[in-house]
Amino acid sequence: MIEPLVQVHSRAVVLSDANIDTDIIFPARYLLKIDRDGMGECLFHDRRFHQDGTINPDFPLNREGYEGSRIIIAGPAFGCGSSREQAVWALVDYGIRVIIGTDFGDIFAGNAPKNGMLLIRTDSETLARLAVHADSGRVFKIDLLTRRISIDGQELCEFDLTDAALKAYANGWDEMDVILNTETARISEFERFHRQRQPWLFGEDSGRFKGMP
Repeated sequence: MIEPLVQVHSRAVVLSDANIDTDIIFPARYLLKIDRDGMGECLFHDRRFHQDGTINPDFPLNREGYEGSRIIIAGPAFGCGSSREQAVWALVDYGIRVIIGTDFGDIFAGNAPKNGMLLIRTDSETLARLAVHADSGRVFKIDLLTRRISIDGQELCEFDLTDAALKAYANGWDEMDVILNTETARISEFERFHRQRQPWLFGEDSGRFKGMP
């Protein structure tokens, strides 16, 4: 089950490079890994670690005081590149729940909410202002109920989020949960219609084949 998401209190890591693609986020050589648990170990592997396996202290996620950060402030086109849901799985497994940027790769943006990760789109001026606060070590509060980002009670900006999306995040629903919890009437009507038209599919004797050996 996805961890419900209503508020996030965390420092934010700035990854300002443009076009950080899914291969950077989750290197291709790890694609045979199928267990989502532990995928966070592969996240940004070639940037978080040197070739000899030692930690790269210059990579933003490794900065002192930013361990366990749950927010990324990203450069343009974050998540572009190949269709690779493992990129989202690795981010979530690492602990990232919110990414703020001007734009995102289309497929990445589709995969993120299905796995409980919130993408917030904002303009470049606001993003630059948030990055300054992030680099100074301030703790952000991201409130999905009010659709606001703030620091120490001071509102920095608002963001868009539909009521349907909020309900999914707050309940920890994945795509199937959304369908089962919001489309029950349509599912029941579909089953009723087909039970009448094709009862044998439901293990019921329609009488159509009576008399046959």
